[in-house]
Amino acid sequence: MKPSHLVNAACGLLLAALCNLAPAQVLQPLAVAASDKPGQPWRVVGLPKAGKAPTRFDIVPLDGLRVLRITADNAYANLIHELPALAVSPGTLLRWRWRLDQGLPLADLQRKSGDDVPLKVCALFDMPLARLGLAERSLLRLARSVSTEFLPSATLCYVWDQKLPEGTELPNAYTRRVRYIVVNSGTVQLKQWVSHERNLAADFLKAFGHESDGLVPPLVAILIGADSDTTDGSSLAYASDLALTPGP
Repeated sequence: MKPSHLVNAACGLLLAALCNLAPAQVLQPLAVAASDKPGQPWRVVGLPKAGKAPTRFDIVPLDGLRVLRITADNAYANLIHELPALAVSPGTLLRWRWRLDQGLPLADLQRKSGDDVPLKVCALFDMPLARLGLAERSLLRLARSVSTEFLPSATLCYVWDQKLPEGTELPNAYTRRVRYIVVNSGTVQLKQWVSHERNLAADFLKAFGHESDGLVPPLVAILIGADSDTTDGSSLAYASDLALTPGP
């Protein structure tokens, strides 16, 4: 998430009904077969002022199912589902499956010049600004003052990266308000569906616990995305069956 992304993020077109928020404030699995009509909880957030095309999200048939296709061609955008400040219990699980068909060989998450991701699922948390250092707190307040989108104070992203080994954890090259966890690596599993299940509380505390005094702040959104605007690359991926379930 580059500085311009923080400042200029704006609403895009409303997209498919990929899942609905139940009365118990739990995301149901991605139901891409149910509807592809606009006006549902998921929406595209891109960078209309950055001169880059948005990442494309559409519903397509694949392997006998209707799934989300994610295409980034020198592009940036996220597909985001906002939540009403959802409490994250110790057993809250985030599940999904995804497939990467074309990665970004020039991407390098350790460098600003390579800050692109061909596939990511992120959880956005509203950590109190008092937990941040003075410089980060001031920058985030400034960004929020000029953005039409709510900018989270802590974002945890699960990513597919072609260079870093699985299990690698690192901050975004531009801001420590975003932390990456590499859950798939390399090209061995290209064009294969891979399923994931993550304990959100445990992962948040590992990444941000030293800042939050061991507390997990409210979860305010889940997003799926890809970006290739830094390395001018092209990526192709698919996702399905996203679910957020509470713990005991």
